[in-house]
Amino acid sequence: MSTVILAVNLWNPAHVGGLAILLIAFLLGVVHGITPDEHTWPITFSYAIGGYSTKKGLRAGLIFSFAFTLQRAIASELAYLGFSRIFTFGSVDYVVYIVVGLVMAVAGIMIVHRGHPFHLHLPGLASYKKSSLHTGTHVENDRPAWIDDPRPWMPAVHGFIAGWGFGAFALILYTTLSPAMHSIYLGWVPGALFGIGTMVVQVIAGMFFGWWASRRGLSEAAIRQVALRTAANTLKWGGLAFLSGGIFGLAFPSLAGATVSTGIHVHNLDHLGLPIVLVIVAVVLVGFVTLAREMRAWKEKEAASVTEPVSLEPVPVNIAISHQNQHKLG
Repeated sequence: MSTVILAVNLWNPAHVGGLAILLIAFLLGVVHGITPDEHTWPITFSYAIGGYSTKKGLRAGLIFSFAFTLQRAIASELAYLGFSRIFTFGSVDYVVYIVVGLVMAVAGIMIVHRGHPFHLHLPGLASYKKSSLHTGTHVENDRPAWIDDPRPWMPAVHGFIAGWGFGAFALILYTTLSPAMHSIYLGWVPGALFGIGTMVVQVIAGMFFGWWASRRGLSEAAIRQVALRTAANTLKWGGLAFLSGGIFGLAFPSLAGATVSTGIHVHNLDHLGLPIVLVIVAVVLVGFVTLAREMRAWKEKEAASVTEPVSLEPVPVNIAISHQNQHKLG
């Protein structure tokens, strides 16, 4: 066991074998899940916050991570078989950005329009109502017709697609760890362990985001609307940011590949470039700003409803007196 521990080099593992491969794969997955990665954090944040509860946040993180793990296991087996060049060519990240961006944007629109990404307001058809935050209109069960929970398949699709992104972690996994396995039947194991390591962190993160969203001092209906609006905006505008980043990367690869060294000896943190910009745009600028704005608006709305003055004018009461009673009274 001590030999295995000494062989663990998460920065640049080489000439590893046996249990060391498995341990390094898992620990790399944990680090990948912790560091701000454009393939994980924006998507986990979006779906977990949209769950507006600890349980649903856990579910979102688990579904996303399971699909991501499945992809990494498949890619790991392909790498063992010598097909790693299929998904390690120079522009693969930008292609993934475009696909992920499109899927994110469509998912955000689907949340807004209850599963219909492209709604047409045609004559004779019922149109979607606006948010009760803006109109004050009552909608059955306090669920505005224009917004709905994220479907479970959404984070699954995102997890599988996002996994094809290629970075420092994927380079180590596909060129060092997977080829070092000694059997065709075990080539998938490093990828699966990498995905499980990421899953552990992302499930905890999903639980935290969901727990945090459910304890903001708002009513259940209000926090639901805050969370869903935040998720929809993060997916929609974050997706457009990813799409733009992918197009920019394909058009100007040298500019998109420019980075600034940080001196931190941890992958994903050693250099800052386009990936971290996408995380900042999707999670910080769109996600957190939308969250803060919606929470403030709903708190003001609920505070106003509590402090609204009660009218002291007498309420007219209609008392019906029968003819017989009138005769008795007379």
